[in-house]
Amino acid sequence: MSRRSRLQAKQQQPLSCQEEAPQELQALDYVQTRKRRTAEEIKKREDGKIAKKHQYEIKSCWPPTITGGISPCIIIETPHKESVTTDFSRFKKYRFRNLFINPSPLPELNWGNSKDVWLNILMKENRYAHCKHFTSLHSSLQPHMRSILLDWLLEVCEVYALHRETFYLAQDFFDRFMLTQKNINKSMLQLIGITSLFIASKLEEIYAPKIQEFAYVTDGACSEDDIVRMELIMLKALKWELCPVTIVSWLNLYLQVDALKDVPKVLLPQYSQEKFIQIAQLLDLCILDVNSLDFQYRTLAAAALCHYTSIEIVKKASGLDWDSISECVQWMVPFVNVAKKVPVKLKNFKKVAAEDRHNIQTHTNYLDMLEEVNSAVVSTAPGQLSPVSIGGIITPPKSTEKK
Repeated sequence: MSRRSRLQAKQQQPLSCQEEAPQELQALDYVQTRKRRTAEEIKKREDGKIAKKHQYEIKSCWPPTITGGISPCIIIETPHKESVTTDFSRFKKYRFRNLFINPSPLPELNWGNSKDVWLNILMKENRYAHCKHFTSLHSSLQPHMRSILLDWLLEVCEVYALHRETFYLAQDFFDRFMLTQKNINKSMLQLIGITSLFIASKLEEIYAPKIQEFAYVTDGACSEDDIVRMELIMLKALKWELCPVTIVSWLNLYLQVDALKDVPKVLLPQYSQEKFIQIAQLLDLCILDVNSLDFQYRTLAAAALCHYTSIEIVKKASGLDWDSISECVQWMVPFVNVAKKVPVKLKNFKKVAAEDRHNIQTHTNYLDMLEEVNSAVVSTAPGQLSPVSIGGIITPPKSTEKK
């Protein structure tokens, strides 16, 4: 190769490098530009999201002004606190405690936290509310009609050897259902009552009576179809809330806590059956009076326990002090005086174990006892006239009276 050709080759070699260099730079610049655009797009999206969080709009769902010139769509800023109180020495003379939750009287449990169990029971007690003024919602009903109905349900429970818990569940269902209705005719009371007992028996009893048996005890007043239809109506009205803590459940708990020994076994009864049925009979009589609905179930059970024991035992078992139950204790005095005149004995039932006899609901002449209580109340209240007896029976006659 000549000198001239070698020189031309040298001159052409940088040109090829110069042609290839822009292509590599262009590729690198394209990648960097792509990354920069991607980062900018991500940043814009994040800024957009943050901006959307701060954007809000007050819809015109309210009128421009309310009475008094106040508009609900105006946001009023509250002044910021300049200082925070850190010196609490001046509050030492005050005692702060929760006024609505009593300390748990339950012992330490091996299957749960006693404080949580007690709190759940109290929350359930406040959740299932009842009131004696349900008769004001029904113009054709009188308070004594409720007494007659519940007395008849007590008799049905004894005939079929149903538990006391079953009756008190039915009583709670009936009272709460009547609060949800208006202008119910007295001819419907028996259907509502027997349906309440039908629902309660399916919840509580192991071998509940058949629906045919519940229809039979009404002596043709209620058919099986009527009970089924009323059952659906009641369940919807009660919103399927069917697990209240009944009066007899509170009594069972109080007696059990009082009777516990060194090794607590809350689930196994340790109290006297005789004491239980004495207090239970008093509560059966009290629940027939509509004025008993003025008090919570736990207060009624504690007041009944107080009449047969002492306030110290009541405070230990229930956590309630005298101020909490004094009104109920005074109201219950005439009932206690009448109930103590009637002897109470454990009854034997077929296919019922001896240790479970006290849990079976029994019936006695409660209506006569209630009339005696009302007479005593009227006689001790000067200036009041004796109530006029209103005739009429809304329940069928007893089986012994049928021909």
